[in-house]
Amino acid sequence: MNNKEFVNKLAQRCKQSTTEVNGNVEAFINIITDRLKDSDQINISGFGVFDAKLRRERLSVNPKTGQRMLIPPKIVPAFRPGSKLKDKFKTSEE
Repeated sequence: MNNKEFVNKLAQRCKQSTTEVNGNVEAFINIITDRLKDSDQINISGFGVFDAKLRRERLSVNPKTGQRMLIPPKIVPAFRPGSKLKDKFKTSEE
């Protein structure tokens, strides 16, 4: 599902225009992005936790040339699903 399909589906469920929903989705993404840039954690109850994690520096090797490179540390976004979201994917075989 791409962004346009997501916005259309959400607009149908909320009985709102796609323009309004698209603005809300953009605002949601902007808020999460801003908070993660500040290394804050966003906890959406039942859905999950958005977090910013530090990826340590590491040594990498170019397989073609064999040249070694030091990749600097960086902050990357991460998501951990909440229990309600995990429960939706449990099968009856467990």
